[in-house]
Amino acid sequence: MRILGLSCFYHDAAACLIEDGRIVAAATEESFSRKKHDSGFPREAIRYVLAEAGLGLAEGVRTIDAVVFYDKPFKKFDRSIRSYVDRFPVGLGAFVRKLPNVINKELRIANVLKEEVDYTGTVLYSEHHLSHAASAFFCSGWEEASVLTVDGVGEWATSSWGAGRGNSLVLTGETRFPHSLGLLYSAFTYYLGFKVNSAEYKVMGLAPYGQPVHVDKIRKMIDVRDDGSFRLDMRYFDFDAGERMYTPEFEVLMGEKARGLEEGELTQFQKDVARSLQAVVDDTMVKLATHVVKTTGLPRLCLAGGVALNCVANGEILRHAPVEDIFVQPSAGDAGGAMGAALWAWNGLLKRPRLPRLPSVYLGPGYDDAAVQAVLDAAGARYVRLDRPALLTRTVELLTQSKVVGWFHGRMEWGPRALGHRSILGDPRDVNMRDIINRKIKMREGFRPFAPAVLEEKVSDWFQLDRPSPYMLLVAPVAPRKPALPAITHVDGSARIQTISRDQDALYYDLIAQFGEATGVPVLINTSMNVRGEPMVCSPEDGWRCFMRTEMDVLVIGSFVLLKEDQPKIELKSAKEEFGLD
Repeated sequence: MRILGLSCFYHDAAACLIEDGRIVAAATEESFSRKKHDSGFPREAIRYVLAEAGLGLAEGVRTIDAVVFYDKPFKKFDRSIRSYVDRFPVGLGAFVRKLPNVINKELRIANVLKEEVDYTGTVLYSEHHLSHAASAFFCSGWEEASVLTVDGVGEWATSSWGAGRGNSLVLTGETRFPHSLGLLYSAFTYYLGFKVNSAEYKVMGLAPYGQPVHVDKIRKMIDVRDDGSFRLDMRYFDFDAGERMYTPEFEVLMGEKARGLEEGELTQFQKDVARSLQAVVDDTMVKLATHVVKTTGLPRLCLAGGVALNCVANGEILRHAPVEDIFVQPSAGDAGGAMGAALWAWNGLLKRPRLPRLPSVYLGPGYDDAAVQAVLDAAGARYVRLDRPALLTRTVELLTQSKVVGWFHGRMEWGPRALGHRSILGDPRDVNMRDIINRKIKMREGFRPFAPAVLEEKVSDWFQLDRPSPYMLLVAPVAPRKPALPAITHVDGSARIQTISRDQDALYYDLIAQFGEATGVPVLINTSMNVRGEPMVCSPEDGWRCFMRTEMDVLVIGSFVLLKEDQPKIELKSAKEEFGLD
């Protein structure tokens, strides 16, 4: 039995295929279109997940037993209509511009499936936050757990909570639009000069450079109760019907005009605003988590929704809420809703046996050596091919020489974090490495930190963390009294940690282990292989272009090692020309 989960038409379109309960594949449309946060119909993602099942698109579509959409479009449309009516005539122009897309796509999913991929079978609809919740609980491997989802908005809900037990997942409470922690965060993202639904993570990275001196101002915008329930003062916001995230009163209260999009250097005021916002989010998430686990009596907590990608808040929940453990879905945002929708149908509706904990996060496209070599040869690349032991030895040698290494292996990661298959790696001991990667390769803002990848059994030796963090979704302090790791230590002494076990990925594990044997430090810098504004690389062609348009020193792709100085000179569009800024 094959179930296809889909998310699309808002942002981060994706597809996930389940076959007899096994997750065959999952991927975002942006991986193929090369358009960051692509929201369109995920035709190429569907083609890919069917190919992983050994099926062509036309043949595979005929074998699908049900397509499950990640939310209820009519319920979402009802919310939009009511919001615009309540604020009429404010926002009328935005509503009129949006209406054709809603009518022609969002409200006609079955017709779109027929038009795009000739599917005429069963179409089911989950709910937005139920899809988020299912993506976390049914992937957690836990027989029972509390569940909390927090994002911008689904149909009406902006956060929801409840409990999962076996094949039963029941959401018993919610916060409703327009009161939204995610939209509060997005409003400040815009205020600080970054793109909404794209650059919220920059605000999180900026926060440690500031002080929480504006918390009282932000608390005038959001009233948070002891149980984590909250309400926004809508005098300060305009996202419910207008075309801006906030009203002029927002800027009056904050005391300064907004920074224009990517306009000028960030000031201490803006850094302090980011830190103050993070403090409010941390406090709210801890209170919500505390309320949920006390209400359900289940101390294990599953998290999903876009706000669950805030790994600083996740760390605060672990340290300050009465939770035994947390599980965060690696693709916690809207893309993950595709997986959640499919799992909701398989486990929640059909009551079929559950998976153990998500067996692998590597659910995207993979390429064998023959495919890689064909791309390299067509490009005129110069390379050496090495067996596994020699490949590891050579890569470690290059890393200890402070070379920046592109590391492209196996199937692509599911979710927004590079987890060792489409990564840029470096030596965390090198005090200059962070600036080198930021400026010469990623071409991004210098305040943004890099994550460490560490052997799972060594994590407590190097970080103040007592559990695995396989999806890079927990922040914890770097351990004192160890050799300095300046390239992965943020300004506040913290790091966003990925742990790696041999079961996760033996090759990546062995690389870090051998680096540890050579240096005494079983830790590497790990950041996604892409440049600013570009989706994470997916194909060998993407990896080659990223290598050649940057000052990356080395590309290790499959069994092949390429040194930059050996490569032919080629002309490529700049990343800014091809992708724009994120």
